[in-house]
Amino acid sequence: MKNLTISIVIALITNAFCYGQEKYSYSQPSDLNDGWKTNSLLAKHVDTTLIHTLFNKALNKDNKLHSVLLIKNGELIIEEYFNGAATNLPHDLRSTTKSIRSILMGIAIDKGFIENVNDPIFKYLKSPTPLKNLDNRKSEITIKQLLTMSSGLDCNDWNKSSKGQEDKVYKKKDWLQYTLDLPVINEPGSVSNYCSMGAILIAEIISQASGITIAEFAQKYLFNPLQITNINWGHTTNKKIISSGKRLYMTSRDMAKIGQLILNKGSWKGNQIISENWVEEATTPKTKITGIDYGYFWWNIPFKVKNNHIISKVATGNGGQYIMIFPELELVAVFTGSVYNSQEDKVPFAIMQDIFLPSLAQSK
Repeated sequence: MKNLTISIVIALITNAFCYGQEKYSYSQPSDLNDGWKTNSLLAKHVDTTLIHTLFNKALNKDNKLHSVLLIKNGELIIEEYFNGAATNLPHDLRSTTKSIRSILMGIAIDKGFIENVNDPIFKYLKSPTPLKNLDNRKSEITIKQLLTMSSGLDCNDWNKSSKGQEDKVYKKKDWLQYTLDLPVINEPGSVSNYCSMGAILIAEIISQASGITIAEFAQKYLFNPLQITNINWGHTTNKKIISSGKRLYMTSRDMAKIGQLILNKGSWKGNQIISENWVEEATTPKTKITGIDYGYFWWNIPFKVKNNHIISKVATGNGGQYIMIFPELELVAVFTGSVYNSQEDKVPFAIMQDIFLPSLAQSK
């Protein structure tokens, strides 16, 4: 997320939607026997005026919104799809996958595959090892520093001159080797820069520590307990890449399960999938990136609701992929879209600020 300002986003939503002729009609989400209990907005005593206005606009103006889901008090109450998206179609999560990797790291620690988040990465990462820009500080880089994007390596996706900028790395034959060969430009732990390659290293550490691919690990320890089966791992590059380099494609309903898992402090249907301590640790700010509080691949984004400031725990992905968790409101929101490499992918924040939060703040 780059220099997010709500005022800019509010202007974007004005341009993104306008009134049209097709009339939106709300219907309660379907019961698909997938673990979700559904309910009606009317049962939650929600003023739906703003919500109808939003979806009327979305139906009648070209936009790149794909899905909008809301879960209140553990019940799915809004589920809408646009532009060819559908309930059963997995969506490219982009960097939202990072937040799920954070969950997987917590599980790896819970299960004993990894001892401590403060361990140096090379305790578990046996190959590759740095071959270029040899620096003793590389041996000091910890798992926690990868999770907080403070490894000190020259890796900054938001700086085109950075040697580790993700688009440059994608052109290389061996992403892991290239990343570990980057020069150290900051003391590890001192400065946080948004670095996608660090998240790929996290996935590889989990894989090497557990002895199975990250996809197999995720399926066994996270997705199976959540009843998530309609997923795949891929990437936009045409190159053949290792499992740890791939990102998730997941349905919006299953993204919402990830959000509910965080809201429930690691529990789903009475099953403690990930420790409560890890959820708290991972979603509590540890650093700042472009001035925004950041934990272990989870953002902390403030919203204002009737003069009260509330903090959301957010997983974000390029193009408008979001899982937003509002613990104070027992609320989870999911958005998907295709507004890639544009500030318009922040429109869901304006939708939350100006439409959903005012409507739902007093709901039951």
